[in-house]
Amino acid sequence: MPNLTARWPLGLTQKNWPNYVTVLVAVLFVLMFFDAYVSQSLMAWPDIWRGPFYFLTDFGLSDWVLIPSLIVMILALIGRFVLPAGYYRRASWELTMLASFIFVGVGAPGLLANGLKRLFGRGRPAEFLEHGAFAFRRILNDSTFQSFPSGHSTTAMATALVVGFVAPKFFQLFLLIAVMTGFSRIVIGMHYPTDVVAGFALGCIGAYAVRNFFAARRWLFARLPDGTIRFRGVPNLRRVWRLLTQRA
Repeated sequence: MPNLTARWPLGLTQKNWPNYVTVLVAVLFVLMFFDAYVSQSLMAWPDIWRGPFYFLTDFGLSDWVLIPSLIVMILALIGRFVLPAGYYRRASWELTMLASFIFVGVGAPGLLANGLKRLFGRGRPAEFLEHGAFAFRRILNDSTFQSFPSGHSTTAMATALVVGFVAPKFFQLFLLIAVMTGFSRIVIGMHYPTDVVAGFALGCIGAYAVRNFFAARRWLFARLPDGTIRFRGVPNLRRVWRLLTQRA
């Protein structure tokens, strides 16, 4: 379980990151020997077993997060200029920052994953019988050769961490959803295990990087003297919410 207040997860620092990259590469290398077996075995499950995973896999779609957060961000930003001065306007700014963090925290890792997909150009499991598990068409490719890393897994893990940073009590639930989403990508034949693991790593590091970027500017987060990063909260937004619910 990652420390949600640490600057980086699992003891990662600016000094030891090469060691972590080495370990990740080694893990992916070992998993490569099991990629085809695991993928083909899960794809061979009866349709009645695989059916629920076609539903679960949609939790990795970025549209569920990016579109609502973008709409809220734009409306809240407009509200900052049209609402009366005082805590209403401050609440609008807090909502703008919150929506922006969700949008960037999920969107940035996902965008990077899409770029890496095209760069690596790995064939998906559907191409296994014709091309094998290690067929590559780099840069100039279509979706059939954009398997590594898994974009759904990246988005799902980034979403879990973004939620965890601002509402830790929901983190375990969203982490479970992220893990099941990644597993579903293997079951339905869209990705190999290595694709999913790489996506999880990318989503994790990406979410922490965005959180650190916001903390460096004291947007939503504050870096404490002990090096931990804490969510500053949205007191004005909470106040407005209480007022609105009391009136209702």
